Amino acid sequence: MKNNFLSNAINISNNIINQKVKEGMIVVDATVGNGNDTLKLAQKVGELGKVYGFDIQKLAIDNTTDLLKKNDLYNRVDLIYDSHSNISNYITNKIDFAVFNLGYLPKGDHSIITKPESTIEAIKSILSFLHIKGILIVVSYYGHEGGMREKNEIENYLTILNQKKFTVVKMDFLNQINNPPIIFCIEKIS
Repeated sequence: MKNNFLSNAINISNNIINQKVKEGMIVVDATVGNGNDTLKLAQKVGELGKVYGFDIQKLAIDNTTDLLKKNDLYNRVDLIYDSHSNISNYITNKIDFAVFNLGYLPKGDHSIITKPESTIEAIKSILSFLHIKGILIVVSYYGHEGGMREKNEIENYLTILNQKKFTVVKMDFLNQINNPPIIFCIEKIS
């Protein structure tokens, strides 16, 4: 059975990845978590592409390493055990696509969460590295302590981006309960 295109944030994110990420691209997974987006990105960029994956938790880096090795894709990914706010210390070339999944590591320590200050710093860096027509997806899981503040601060930042340089779209699940994630998509247009 196929998943509905709009049924949840994961499907929406995966559908955008499937449409936008092509072989040979350079992409970023700013919050590798358990490695699912990193794996999908590594499959899409092919042997000629590169994925940079960031996380502040050793468990996330280890889980992602295991998943990539199991799928024989580890050589396409640089996993970086550091905050996504330090992206500019590791990436100097232009990128084509990036994704964030904000909140906490599923099946991990829920007291370790993404923070608006480091996330906004990372978003700024990624936007500066994005090629024209490059896409950034930010999925905000905000149903935890600190999550609403992060979502609001990111939304406030994205609202002031120059519309001549970026198109920003917000996707919100209006008829779902329990703080469904909000998805922000940013395309660099000039």
